[in-house]
Amino acid sequence: MGEGLRPDFEPLPRHLAIIMDGNGRWARGRGLQRLKGHEAGADTVRDVVKACAEWGIPHLTLYAFSAENWTRPRSEVEGLMLFLRRFLDEREGELIEKGIHLKGLGRLQDLPAETQEALQRVERATAGGSKLTLRLALSYGGRQEILDAVAALTRRLPPGAPITEADLRAQLYDPDMPDPDLIIRTAGEMRLSNFLLWQASYAELWFTETPWPEFRRTHLLEALRDYHRRVRRFGGVPAVESHPA
Repeated sequence: MGEGLRPDFEPLPRHLAIIMDGNGRWARGRGLQRLKGHEAGADTVRDVVKACAEWGIPHLTLYAFSAENWTRPRSEVEGLMLFLRRFLDEREGELIEKGIHLKGLGRLQDLPAETQEALQRVERATAGGSKLTLRLALSYGGRQEILDAVAALTRRLPPGAPITEADLRAQLYDPDMPDPDLIIRTAGEMRLSNFLLWQASYAELWFTETPWPEFRRTHLLEALRDYHRRVRRFGGVPAVESHPA
């Protein structure tokens, strides 16, 4: 999977987020069941996590299971939960060894009890990891996150009290998570699909036709190189207009 590749430029994003799309279509195109696509996508997850840890990207968030995904066929949902538990069980030791702190992000209380238990166990076991924070967005929706934050604020603030951005951020699922610098989406779709709507306000976006099971370090490196060339203005105008080579 191109293990020898690595960026020869800076800066790299502090926080990379990925919408891992195309598993089902990849499987159908090969006459396979959709779950086979998710199984193949799990191999890509492992390699991308490893690459980010090796390359010095401190935060990686993967859109693993959206709030809307609960409407998929029961057999697919159960299979995805099984793959998640298998990932947690099989990779716990490797995450600890590589200094990777795993965290869940979303309405985690909606996950099956055994999945919640496995996730909580690995979160505790990897809490000391300082090389990479890997967040799995599970039962996650950006609108739902904002609604949950507003509901929490109404319980905490007196009626009529002004609400600041800092107040709302403090009630998000992970207030300490930095905003994503770069969001990648695979498989040709060009939308956020309810992902990190609050946090993605000034994120750079990069899209590829490549489905997630075929996404390799070469594609990741291409996205990072494109990010490196961009000038981020955050709504302002830089003192000197320049475009990195």
